[in-house]
Amino acid sequence: MINLFALVPATPTWSFNVALIMITCNLFVLAIGSSAIQVKGVGPALPVELPGVFQGFGLAELLAVASFGHILGMGMILGLGQAGLL
Repeated sequence: MINLFALVPATPTWSFNVALIMITCNLFVLAIGSSAIQVKGVGPALPVELPGVFQGFGLAELLAVASFGHILGMGMILGLGQAGLL
């Protein structure tokens, strides 16, 4: 019988390096998204006024950018963890 737990890769535990990678990925995607999104502010507006880089961002843009940043960060963390660099 195959032990399925042996097939699951070990994931890195939370540390300052993991947090730094997640923050960096989110900032990278935010920088790309702020220039790549052509039509901003179509949906509902954000409930508070945010600083310059979010200028014109609505709720949909902020959720899209943050979601993609977390997906990219998760991939980076899992990949670097598997490579033994974390």
